[in-house]
Amino acid sequence: MNSSTPHDKVALVTGAGSGIGRACAQALLRDGWRVVFAGRRLQPLEEAIVAAGDPWGDIGQRALALSADVSDAAAVQRLFDTLQQRFGRLDLLFNNAGTFTAPTPLEELPLERWQSAVDVNLHAPFLCTQQAFRLMKQQSPRGGRIINNGSISAHVPRPLSAAYTITKHAISGLTRAAALEGRAFDIAVGQIDIGNVATDMTELMAQGALQADGSVRSEPRMRMDAVVSTFLAMARLPLEANVLTMTVMATGMPYVGRG
Repeated sequence: MNSSTPHDKVALVTGAGSGIGRACAQALLRDGWRVVFAGRRLQPLEEAIVAAGDPWGDIGQRALALSADVSDAAAVQRLFDTLQQRFGRLDLLFNNAGTFTAPTPLEELPLERWQSAVDVNLHAPFLCTQQAFRLMKQQSPRGGRIINNGSISAHVPRPLSAAYTITKHAISGLTRAAALEGRAFDIAVGQIDIGNVATDMTELMAQGALQADGSVRSEPRMRMDAVVSTFLAMARLPLEANVLTMTVMATGMPYVGRG
């Protein structure tokens, strides 16, 4: 696929109004994809599309902003129905929408905060993956790719982060289960685990993050373009190839070893 030429492949990015989702959705649009920007609030999605520019002169035909609570089954159904009506198929789903939880001892974690993390970090990507499977199995040509936004927390937790760690660990299970079920239908499923990209959500890490030994230390962060280029490398692969898991992280962060 020539990245400098528009094509007919269709992508859906959840949580596309900010951060990683916004940057990756914009990159797909500039890479020639038709892209559905999905998120809770319509205005940031529309602003993200405008900010991406119009390299092909037909952004109204290639980009679509759709407001949806992807933790709600009926809203996800409507999202995919609209996508299919507009573009006819789906070639790439980026399950990106997610939420952090404030550092809290496990025994003090309020049930509603736990439920919120499960709804956004696990329930939502499961629902979107279900709908993507249904569409990808029956469309022609058959198949497509799903990329889940995991986290290095899926493997190495931060202190006081039970809800986030557990839900991101579960994403690894979703990735592997869906990869196994999808391979007979030309559906490739992979996961990108990201550590310390420079966004508003990680600003506090630069100021000082709680470490496993109880100390608070500043952590290095990496530029967003490092994540985007890694994501695009996965997205552009032919369906005969799959990156099951990929870790991209700030080189100097305390992840490998004992930190």
